[in-house]
Amino acid sequence: MRLAAIDVGSNSVHLIIADVSREGHIEVIDRVKEMVRLGRRSFTTGRLTPEAMDMAVRTLSYFKRLAHFRHVDRMRAVATSAVREAKNRIAFIQRIRRETGLAVEVISGDEEARLIFEAARHAFGLEGGPHLLVDIGGGSAELGLVKDGKPLWLKSAKLGAARLTERFLPDDPPTATQRKDLIKHLDDEIGEAMREARKAGVIRAIGTSGSINTLVAMARAARGEEWGRLHGANASAEEVARITTQLVEANSALRPDLPGMDAKRTDQIGAAALLTDYVLRKSGAPYLTACTWAIREGLLLGLMRKDGNHPGMDARRRSVLGLATRFGGRNMHGKHVAKLALALYDATALVLGLNGKSRELLEYAALLHDIGHTIDHDRHNRHSYYLIKNGELLGFDPIEIEIIALSARGHRKQGGQFYSEELRPFSAGEKRTVRALAAILRVADALDRSHFGVIKKIKTHYSPGRLTLEVSSNDESADLEIWTTERRTDLLAKLLDRRIILEKSS
Repeated sequence: MRLAAIDVGSNSVHLIIADVSREGHIEVIDRVKEMVRLGRRSFTTGRLTPEAMDMAVRTLSYFKRLAHFRHVDRMRAVATSAVREAKNRIAFIQRIRRETGLAVEVISGDEEARLIFEAARHAFGLEGGPHLLVDIGGGSAELGLVKDGKPLWLKSAKLGAARLTERFLPDDPPTATQRKDLIKHLDDEIGEAMREARKAGVIRAIGTSGSINTLVAMARAARGEEWGRLHGANASAEEVARITTQLVEANSALRPDLPGMDAKRTDQIGAAALLTDYVLRKSGAPYLTACTWAIREGLLLGLMRKDGNHPGMDARRRSVLGLATRFGGRNMHGKHVAKLALALYDATALVLGLNGKSRELLEYAALLHDIGHTIDHDRHNRHSYYLIKNGELLGFDPIEIEIIALSARGHRKQGGQFYSEELRPFSAGEKRTVRALAAILRVADALDRSHFGVIKKIKTHYSPGRLTLEVSSNDESADLEIWTTERRTDLLAKLLDRRIILEKSS
């Protein structure tokens, strides 16, 4: 099913087109964004400007044609705060329908908050917690407190970055008095909600808007990080506070030079930063996690459910299986290697000094280790690394994705060399984990050399200076698997400080 969602926001108009599977995996085909600034001056005048409406209609006409060319089966278009509050919204919506054929639905703030919650839950699962959701648009901010995948409360407040900038921060840079007045306004509007979050013991904040994700990108840039995508990356509350100070003390001409800054957000980023810093301080959330899923993805999920798809809540496993299916089909070899790898993990984790979290990462690396064959057989492990890094896996932080990708790359002998530079951002324990998971995966992959699932079970026996792997193959010959595995045990043997002996079960 090919679906599309359009979000007519206060700052930008967004389009996302994606293919969705019955298992709930979403493969993005296209994303387009156009900055139209519908909210400019509308929050003070109460009316959308003719210039902004003209640009929005042109953009939506283009989006409609693009959806047609992409053969979209179903689409939903919604408008949020700026349109919702404008006195001339009815005329604007009618004009859109007349000139583009699009039926744009004006949704409430509560519906906006619900859609953002659905997207974040799909992307992260949101088990445990409580987690504090924060989305800062141009006209409104959506907040939610979520525990064990269920919302304790969802709120929408008229605290968008464009609105706050126009009302409280007219100077560039804003004065101390203007910033103080803004903070007092935030206390009046959401102070009680933040106190509730603190009392509940919120463990982190999750930011689902572009302005908040820019703050995370700036924190990463300040740390010298340049790793992959932004989704799942973190910034501490202290880092956000320092960046907020930098942003409000600089004017809009200097802000683009700050590391990690998105030049298109320089005029409103100060208000967004002050609001984000306030939320972290008052709620007690120790850090902020970037989520690149928001209202548009929430719209897609709603369309999926109308089609009878009801994806589960395990975002990590669902996205891994979706990527494996996309590039590996039924992936019988990957599934069997994962089974063998987990058996080896359970037998060696204590000696290797691995924690329980790494077991899950090993399973995912095993499921994905051969997807690079889609690109080319030669050096396919390196192609697997690239696909894992860029496959939009959900629910993982960047370190976890790097561990999965490097472990998968290391399943072949020539991919098992890890250079000091690529391991530099890892802690000592994470470096040990990468090497250990790659070593286990190399052995597990060799144990299914024929891709026929010949090796059914593995039993392990420790003796002084040795680890014996007793393999069971029922009535089938396992000579090829044993011969290959004997040539792939070097790295694991080194890490275990033991010889590895293979034996057939009697």
